[in-house]
Amino acid sequence: MESMARMEAEMKLRNFSAGTQEQYRRVVQAYRDFFGRPPEELGADKVRAYLLDLRDRRRLSPSTVKVHRAALKFFYGNALGCPEVVEVVGSPRVPHKLPEVLSGSEVEALLAAIRSLKYRAAVMTTYGAGLRISEACGLEPRDIDSRRMLIHVRRGKGGDARFVMLSERLLVALRAYWRAQRPPGPFLFPGALPGRALSPAAVRRVISKAVRAAGITKRVTPHVLRHSFATHLLETGTDIRTIQVLLGHRTIRTTQLYAQVSTSVVARTKSPLDVLATKEGRVLG
Repeated sequence: MESMARMEAEMKLRNFSAGTQEQYRRVVQAYRDFFGRPPEELGADKVRAYLLDLRDRRRLSPSTVKVHRAALKFFYGNALGCPEVVEVVGSPRVPHKLPEVLSGSEVEALLAAIRSLKYRAAVMTTYGAGLRISEACGLEPRDIDSRRMLIHVRRGKGGDARFVMLSERLLVALRAYWRAQRPPGPFLFPGALPGRALSPAAVRRVISKAVRAAGITKRVTPHVLRHSFATHLLETGTDIRTIQVLLGHRTIRTTQLYAQVSTSVVARTKSPLDVLATKEGRVLG
């Protein structure tokens, strides 16, 4: 339909990731199928009814319902020119949750449980450089700069590029993988099909299997490894703004979440009760 084509064009102009584009397409199609009518014929009352159905009948999480609302808001606002249709519909409040984080020993156990050289190297890259799984899978051999000990992330979120550190231990693992398998280009971690990168879904399956083999009881995803990377950097004294740059966060507010996750940082923070009536506490008045 013409409105869907306009949404596709707007998403491409805004350089939305392929995943976001696919997600928004699915939402709009599901919304259309739910009522059996073109979205152009539906108003705010139908948007509200659809979102309530997602919450009450399908029991989707508030964060998922919020994604559906965002997709419909983009569609109505940018494809149909009617932003008010969704703007008058409330957005669900998403409870604030702290991300899961692995301990250092759990990361070691997870890596040891992965037998494949390629998958272990891919997972080590995800944790060792704090990459999103799509970023790790999309790396090319030319992105590994062993002279400057840097990794060039060319296709970050929103198309942004950045440099991250290349761990010495990771470099050893990558060289061992390269010598053993000599992967065909253009990707460092090729997938099953020629010329295609390793799929994030395949890495997730390997991680799930390794988690069970290692006896880890936490729910572990590639993004948990990214959370763990940031938290471990903070706990070993890395400045929060440096972590922001490494993660590719556009705002410091996103990165500051890890200050809440790091229990060691919290424990090292001195309570004002301990400085009362001391020289250090004079600034308190």
